[in-house]
Amino acid sequence: MVAATGSKLRQGRATARSCGAAIAVALLIAGCASKRGGPIAYDDTGTFAAPDSPALASLETDYKIAPMDTVSVKVFRLPDLSGDFQVDLTGQISLPLIGEVRAANMTTAQLDSALTEKFSEKYLENPDVSVGLKESAARNITVDGAVDEAGAFPATGTLTLMQAVALAGGITEDANPRRIAVFRQINGQRQAAAFDLVSIRRGETADPKIYPGDIVVVDGSEIKATYKRIITSLPVISVFRPFIL
Repeated sequence: MVAATGSKLRQGRATARSCGAAIAVALLIAGCASKRGGPIAYDDTGTFAAPDSPALASLETDYKIAPMDTVSVKVFRLPDLSGDFQVDLTGQISLPLIGEVRAANMTTAQLDSALTEKFSEKYLENPDVSVGLKESAARNITVDGAVDEAGAFPATGTLTLMQAVALAGGITEDANPRRIAVFRQINGQRQAAAFDLVSIRRGETADPKIYPGDIVVVDGSEIKATYKRIITSLPVISVFRPFIL
């Protein structure tokens, strides 16, 4: 009986040690995940400039497709290849048969030509392709990454970063609230700044304004691959340092 009791005590201590180790590892991982970092400089001083004023341009000729815009692609007599496609944060659209195609910074006419060429390279003979702009991200704000309901939201009235995140349902459990990137068009070039939502909530730094056309990306473990793909495709970034998607 004594031996059995001693064995149970030893097992209990071992289990406790294992649980303690597991908790310590979990806390360590959580601590590492929720910290500042990355190549985008933090704007703790509120110096991130306002975006360019929206330019009035003919969508058919002058408008340049931007990340998070939605384009409508129609391939004559081929409905399976047609549809509405959203431009991702890296400036690409993904189409059936031909895969990813760059769309950002192109007019609809230029994208039309590019798709016609892609389809005719291997798959179709004299394809009849038409491209139109269905929705412009310049009229919305886009919140992506580790949030409950990522998407585009109407930019009505004055918005701040905290309000923009709230529109997307708040951050997820795996989010890193200390690393949130805001992408913005300034002086004709896309620029970025990082923000620490924890510091903002504590009142240590100001809650920055979010403008129509801004893209907000919340870092988190579930979007590491996408986040890394976006960031590693860019040159060294700082506040007011432009990059091209």
